[in-house]
Amino acid sequence: MTDAAAPALRAPSAVQADVRVRGAREHNLKDVNLTVPRDATVVFTGVSGSGKSSLAFGTLYAESQRRYLESVAPYARRLIDQAGVPDVDSITGMPPAVALQQRRGGRSARSSVGSLTTLSSLVRMLYSRAGDYPDDQPMLYAEDFSANTVQGACPQCHGIGRVYEVTEQKMVPDPSLTIRQRAIASWPAAWHGHQLRDVLVALGYDVDIPWKRLPKKDREWILYTDEAPSVPVHSRLTLPEARVAIKAGVEPSYQGTFVGARRYVLDTFANTKSASMKRRVAQFLDAAPCPSCHGKRLKPEALTVTFEGLDIAEFSGLPLRELASLLDLAVADASQQVNAAVKTEPPGEALHADARRQAVQQRVAAGGSAHTAAPDVRRTPNRSVEKLATTARLGAELIDRLRPVIDLGLGYLSLDRTTPTLSGGELQRLRLATQLTSELFGVVYVLDEPSAGLHPQDVTALLGILDGLKRRGNSLFVVEHSVDVMRHADWLVDIGPGAGERGGRIIYSGPTDGLADVEESVTRGYLFGGSGLDPHSPRRPSGWIEFNGVTRNNLRDVSVSIPMGALTAVTGVSGSGKSSLVSQALPALLTERLGGAVHVDEAPEDDELLLDDSAGRLKGAIEGDLAGVRRVVSIDQKPIGRTPRSNVATYTGLFDHVRSRFAQTPQARSRGYKPGRFSFNVTSGRCPTCEGEGSVMVELLFLPSVYTECPDCHGTRYKTSTLEITWHDRNIAQILAMSVEEAHAFFTGEQEILRSLSALIDVGLGYLRLGQPATELSGGEAQRVKLASELQRAQRGDTLYVLDEPTSGLHCADADRLVTHLQTLVEAGNTVVMVALDMRVVAAADHVIDLGPGAGEDGGTVVASGTPAQVAEGGVGASAKYLTVALGLFDVRGDDQGAGVIT
Repeated sequence: MTDAAAPALRAPSAVQADVRVRGAREHNLKDVNLTVPRDATVVFTGVSGSGKSSLAFGTLYAESQRRYLESVAPYARRLIDQAGVPDVDSITGMPPAVALQQRRGGRSARSSVGSLTTLSSLVRMLYSRAGDYPDDQPMLYAEDFSANTVQGACPQCHGIGRVYEVTEQKMVPDPSLTIRQRAIASWPAAWHGHQLRDVLVALGYDVDIPWKRLPKKDREWILYTDEAPSVPVHSRLTLPEARVAIKAGVEPSYQGTFVGARRYVLDTFANTKSASMKRRVAQFLDAAPCPSCHGKRLKPEALTVTFEGLDIAEFSGLPLRELASLLDLAVADASQQVNAAVKTEPPGEALHADARRQAVQQRVAAGGSAHTAAPDVRRTPNRSVEKLATTARLGAELIDRLRPVIDLGLGYLSLDRTTPTLSGGELQRLRLATQLTSELFGVVYVLDEPSAGLHPQDVTALLGILDGLKRRGNSLFVVEHSVDVMRHADWLVDIGPGAGERGGRIIYSGPTDGLADVEESVTRGYLFGGSGLDPHSPRRPSGWIEFNGVTRNNLRDVSVSIPMGALTAVTGVSGSGKSSLVSQALPALLTERLGGAVHVDEAPEDDELLLDDSAGRLKGAIEGDLAGVRRVVSIDQKPIGRTPRSNVATYTGLFDHVRSRFAQTPQARSRGYKPGRFSFNVTSGRCPTCEGEGSVMVELLFLPSVYTECPDCHGTRYKTSTLEITWHDRNIAQILAMSVEEAHAFFTGEQEILRSLSALIDVGLGYLRLGQPATELSGGEAQRVKLASELQRAQRGDTLYVLDEPTSGLHCADADRLVTHLQTLVEAGNTVVMVALDMRVVAAADHVIDLGPGAGEDGGTVVASGTPAQVAEGGVGASAKYLTVALGLFDVRGDDQGAGVIT
């Protein structure tokens, strides 16, 4: 391929002023040659699956990291997560690179804003060296102030902050029922539950009288015993019938073992591998603040140490902007006293600054934070010059590192806010803020869709941060779909024209304006006009669901109406409460109302997160007729699997049908091969050398382990005998290597398989390979695979779909395709509620709910609702002006009923 357009300006020095790539063939890249400028913002764009990440991350970043690691000691290399060696002829002029990739929050409730930004380490040092200790308290080390260490964790709750109990009220919600009528709700509902009731009969308990009429000692033993007696059981008999059977010498049905109701809940929660079962038993666990640490998670000695009158838990619970104000005063106070001590006071003598302490007290008391300590903020009179100097030094460092976080609009967060509760946009900005404080220069920042999960208002702040990184002498290589970020770029690289095999070429490389002349580019129409969604007339709702008094996270007593038979977009700035409403409150309240007819993702959750009630229990009620809703499907961006053995074909279920087709061939029948023979997870058919992985690990001692293609199956995962079976001249490994679009053409006439493939294509995933491991999918891709799995079901028009940013990570063209498909769901009588931040997508909705007006404590309320036109014309909230621009592509008018028809 010929070299793409090169920068016009060259530096006069001998240093190469650009980055040159020759012969890049990573993944679907087709021998790409490319030259881009350094010290500039370079945006890589193109449809989903075109090869953007393969070029930016798989080639440029991977080669930069490889070169750096060549200078690192061999032992250290094995501790670094390496990107691999790219398939490229040469790359010249590439500086050291730092990658900031899109990642969802950690699933552990022990991970927090403080740990993510490493600010907590400074805070622990501040309390260790500059904190005010009781007179008889020896100095503690920084580790003593961490709830995640043995030295610092509360000995009663082990650093969780809560204790759990299983109460009779939870386990037996209706004491008027008999045990046979499942009075003990915490016991399993299936065969195991019948077995436990049979064992009780064998032990001499009457399971056919109301629970409340059982003697108290019997009730307590059944619920709370840790004994596990094993007895012969006569199945499904009443107590009198069982006694007759025993007396008559009837052979027992089986030998059964009893498990107390509380013991069943605790053991199941601790040991089950089933996410749904873990969720089920979690509802019977009552969480309460630890009586020893009162929810602060630390040992008593650590909580006796204060700084500006606050223990470290109270300090970490302050909003960051309030924390910065407190530190500003504390640092100024300490610096003043140190200067005074150097001139007039002997070292170690107590110093006072009553006026400043009162100012700190007033500032903290006025903050109004729920986490703020009682207003008697005071300093003990034993602060030495050494402690004051430490306060000035560490406090100033904390302020410097807090400032970029606050400038990015995250001042409402606190250090103890757990990362699983953060949105993708909040996480991305925290990572960017951490890089800002590193003050690196002369490096390339490779960013993966930094605008994903951001409201247009937040994108403006993001662009300012990116400009700041560039001004320091850095280069920015940004993989992006945002039109605003593209327009802001110094250099644009458009890859395509299509996805997968139809992509992998440089369509354009040069200043952004030059793309207007490239007719082959799909991006061109969205950047300069001419492409987009068709005009949409908002539908008339078939009814309304009223949510009243919803309280969760920062949602406070919110009431909102959701139209049925319509497409609703919930928008608002990052941190305004969108996910709390759409992904948490709505499915949970509907589950309670509909009796559990809700499908949710089955990805395992962290145990502490599952039981975490730090945000308060969900509150709210539903009014309205739900007769038209029989199912609720909630789909988010959690991974579809945690190992490479889970892939697109297995998750969607189409692989079951494919394996059946192979098992039905004459050759497979003659050999006695069943469908399981064609699974790489079954011993009979998979390669014994790599056990179906397709690769083997080579341990290199002090070097990183190397994964190489299996020498026996050559990456196919199967035994040779399995691969000898073909269906339409293709073996099972060749089927898995097909893209979704290739498979759609190959399986013509196979309706069961085509149903899954068509659904994947409809959500813009035609470029994925059938055997693509779950671990290689982005959060947006994983969500769309789940959506496709659901969409292949027969549509009955009675489902409410709940989606969390379904267009995240999609090129505008792919987003349009997905939205068009969502519209067909609504046309079939279903209801769709989605979080949406792309105002083009919001403009295509029937109803808009804008949350805000700000983030965190400043958000959590409905600032506007109605049709897109009504919200735009109302001018209230952060979204109105951006929605006005999106609607400006069409002629907006209101019909006689104010429906806001877009013509």
